[in-house]
Amino acid sequence: MPVPVPRQRAIPAVESGQAQAASAVGGPLKEEANRTESAAANSTAAGTTLTLLLIEDDPAGWPIVPELLDSAGKPIRVRTARNLTEAGRLLTDDVHCILLDLALPAPGRAGEGDDELAVLKHVLELAPRHAVLALTASGDAERGAEAVRVGAQDYLFRDELDGRLLSRAIRYAVERKRSESAERRLAEGRVRAQENRRLERGLLPTPLLEGSSLRFAARYRPGRSRALLGGDFYDTVRTPDGTVHAMIGDVCGHGPDEAALGVELRIAWRALTLAGLCGDALLGTLQEVLEHERGDEEIFATLCTVDISPDGRSAGLCLAGHPSPLIARPGRPAELLPYDNNGPALGLLRGARWPRMQVELGAEWSLMLYTDGLIEGRVGGGGERLGQEGMVRMVRRQLAAGLRGEDLLRSAVHEVRELNGGELTDDVAVVLLDRVP
Repeated sequence: MPVPVPRQRAIPAVESGQAQAASAVGGPLKEEANRTESAAANSTAAGTTLTLLLIEDDPAGWPIVPELLDSAGKPIRVRTARNLTEAGRLLTDDVHCILLDLALPAPGRAGEGDDELAVLKHVLELAPRHAVLALTASGDAERGAEAVRVGAQDYLFRDELDGRLLSRAIRYAVERKRSESAERRLAEGRVRAQENRRLERGLLPTPLLEGSSLRFAARYRPGRSRALLGGDFYDTVRTPDGTVHAMIGDVCGHGPDEAALGVELRIAWRALTLAGLCGDALLGTLQEVLEHERGDEEIFATLCTVDISPDGRSAGLCLAGHPSPLIARPGRPAELLPYDNNGPALGLLRGARWPRMQVELGAEWSLMLYTDGLIEGRVGGGGERLGQEGMVRMVRRQLAAGLRGEDLLRSAVHEVRELNGGELTDDVAVVLLDRVP
């Protein structure tokens, strides 16, 4: 008498490209099954013994159960449960696959009525991480296909099985469930990454410069891999009196907590600036914000603020442990603004003061604010860093080549990265304000 072969099941459209059933033979389906068996063999070779939980009201009537073997020829461990209550007690983490008789009565639930798959739905809720094989009566392929649509890995006809075919179906179901779980985790990871990118983009500032003749450009590169936001932050706003206020800062470190703190400080700076604060009063309040919001008392932030007068010819400069801006003017080499009165970084000293220096800008100028990520990159293969002097020389050379605005910032960040011999590990933020009469 020939050995009966389980029927192939129908494949939903969402499963395009996957094998139709563990028992399918011929063509691409056979190749898929062989690949699955190979993956299962690798798992077994690594020391994993497959464990099956059989849920059937008469498990003693299953003569083929002792014949179940994995791909290495080792017996598949079998646990038996007569109902879902017993199954719940036996369903431990070392169970790989559940073999469920769809004819088993399910615990009654309101609204389930005559649902033929109620028992399967109960099992899927009970064991969402386990592979499930559904058993149905011979010829009831429609019910089996519906079981697969609901969530089972495959369906088999109860009276057309032998040990070899069932063993193969178990191995296939386990590997397919692993593949589905991995794909789901990847998809969830992609969604989270997309949401994080949208969130981070929304947290980057939009300059408020309506009514100003100044031109604005910015460049930002977080040090964290695959991130859009780091511990550096910047902003620019114009107040009703015509003053343009620009700021750039750096929270020590460049992880997600530092990025969140940087966003809080930037938003606080904008609110305080629009409320009329500047100089020492503004920085003192920002220090209070930092002290309340930081997760560790050792966290600090450096800051540079510039308040450009309505006529654009002068500015007030405050430095809180931050490198001084660079200014470029026609007929003169680019240079750093004075930094003799540099105050302490925010969060280091209670009761600290930050002097506000008045600086002359002139009729035409470019003012570049930056974080230390731009100047602390290595030069060549040695331990020497670019430093402020190296940055000034670099910008002078780029200005002489005619670079301005976005092109200047893009070239500066690119050259710093090239000099470093690869990606920079620290966050980099650069802001450029230009006044052209």
